[in-house]
Amino acid sequence: MADVAKVAGVSHQTVSRVINGMPNIKESTRQRVEAAIKQLGYRPNTAARALVTRRSSTIGIISTESGLYGPTSIHRTVEDAARQAGYFAGSVSLSSVTAESLTDAIDHLMRQSVEGIVMIAAQYEALDVIRHQDPGVPLVVVEGDLTRARFAVGVDQHQGAYEATSHLLGLGHPSVSHVRGPLEWTEAEARRQGWEDAHRDAGREPGSLHLGDWTARSGYEAGRRIVDEGAAGAVFVANDQMTIGLMRALHEAGLAVPDDVSIVGFDDSPEVEYLNPPLTTVRQNFHEVGRRAIAVLHAAIAGEDDDLPRLIEPELIVRSSTAPSGRRP
Repeated sequence: MADVAKVAGVSHQTVSRVINGMPNIKESTRQRVEAAIKQLGYRPNTAARALVTRRSSTIGIISTESGLYGPTSIHRTVEDAARQAGYFAGSVSLSSVTAESLTDAIDHLMRQSVEGIVMIAAQYEALDVIRHQDPGVPLVVVEGDLTRARFAVGVDQHQGAYEATSHLLGLGHPSVSHVRGPLEWTEAEARRQGWEDAHRDAGREPGSLHLGDWTARSGYEAGRRIVDEGAAGAVFVANDQMTIGLMRALHEAGLAVPDDVSIVGFDDSPEVEYLNPPLTTVRQNFHEVGRRAIAVLHAAIAGEDDDLPRLIEPELIVRSSTAPSGRRP
């Protein structure tokens, strides 16, 4: 730091204030210090800083599912947002959530002196376990049922499903079938409720309901059942992966999308724009989820109240997989 101060022509204290993001520093001074840091390749000694400030600048991330687009995307954006906010992040991934495994994960992170924890949890069991845990530091739950934790951030799943279903009803389809996610996932239940509420508000009876497990295979199996029913002209699917399987089943049965069946997915995963036809789906702003989760955690660590909305609005992305009812002559 003394070398940086000498090159920048400022005091040691000024360098310290710039590194720690303190306010009331002239922009020209900040730029000189940052240029000197870059020139010298200076890296702050985090261990020494922790001894002085009594802060580790480290947070923990606990995830309960891997391999799925949504949780994986959220984990990445939380890590990115943490780094941009000046935190180091340590992660623990759990194959299943029990009181014992979650306690072990929290203990592991606490041994790293984390200042707060982000829990990416969407299963009822995980949220029930969290309610009975006191890690001793602020804990922010991302996704899941946001009413079950003091600090929580997530996309409005109900609204996304409601808009998806309303879009299909607005195209003249008398009802919409639904392929839902697993029973133990709070997000799946919120999307099912949004599908049902859209029918109720439109004065319609919901179409058939089919259980999936987020995989393309389960979507394919649901699609074969829908084909056997012979009545579905519109389907809302609770995620894009199941939608891919559903479209395969329809194709094998000689049904065209959207001429015979209109489809809406959920997530807007990268590949669905390139399906044939491109998929209408609900986009979740995972970048904003990560940013807002870290903002809420940062405020909680500082003992401050934040005024950020905890629910993030989804966006319906309309592409070519939906069309008015009766499109095929």
